[in-house]
Amino acid sequence: MIAVRSLCLPGPVMTASGVFGYGTEFAERMSLAGLGAVICKGTTREPRIGNEPLRLAETPAGMLNAIGLANIGIEAVIAEKAPIWASWDVPVIVNVSGSDVAEYTHIAARLAGCPGVAGIELNVSCPNVKAGGIAFGIDAAAAAEVTRAVRDVTQLPLIVKLSPNVTDIRTIARAVETAGADAVSLINTVYGTAIDQQSRRPLLAPGRGGLSGPAVKPLALALVAEVAATVRIPVIGIGGILTWQDAAEYILAGACAVQMGTALLLDPTAWRHVTSGLRRWLDKEGGLEAVVGAANPRFKGKTGG
Repeated sequence: MIAVRSLCLPGPVMTASGVFGYGTEFAERMSLAGLGAVICKGTTREPRIGNEPLRLAETPAGMLNAIGLANIGIEAVIAEKAPIWASWDVPVIVNVSGSDVAEYTHIAARLAGCPGVAGIELNVSCPNVKAGGIAFGIDAAAAAEVTRAVRDVTQLPLIVKLSPNVTDIRTIARAVETAGADAVSLINTVYGTAIDQQSRRPLLAPGRGGLSGPAVKPLALALVAEVAATVRIPVIGIGGILTWQDAAEYILAGACAVQMGTALLLDPTAWRHVTSGLRRWLDKEGGLEAVVGAANPRFKGKTGG
């Protein structure tokens, strides 16, 4: 078990926000037993249709996306999705995004005490919307402000998702820890673009998007190691995980859990072989606490909150 405040994750492998929808689409077709948690799509106060197409583009060793937080809105999540989640053994964490502090706190307050919702992942790092989100994630004071405001309206376990598109991620990680975050997850996608030679225009309608997949893994690992050496709250690693060996690298860098994203677009069941391989490795190595941060001499984190 991995503890984040009052939330006990049954395993170290989770789905990343976005790629697994609300989880309900997959639960109808497969068992989710063994997942540490499902992180649902980024949720805003009102429904959003997202950006105009084209919104996805394949790249060497990765993917660009500019979805733009398309989602059904918080009221539909509470009315339609949460009752289904309440029947699951796998915890569901709602990824929350907003254009201002008031939107973040409104959503967090609505989720407080909602059956089926096990926690909140505060998205202050989405690069695919024109306003809000990333504006909070690139400034330590702004990140602390929104984290503190959300902490004030909910006792749900609170994870803050950090952006790699910053000068010093450690400063922001320290700020949200001090403001009340129970854990941090990183990294969100890296800014990227692709250009169509025929039209002489960017492939993605907004011009640029977020790069994910194996291409970002070395950067993500380095940032996870930096943050794990800086904060004392649990760190969750994200970026380019295809195999259990990839997940093990994040744990050795200082993460106590991981999220899988792009790989699940290729194979929605990929989390299974990563989970089983990682568990065998952890059993062989003496358990999670024996290896978290073992490759990071400055590691300061811990496996539970």
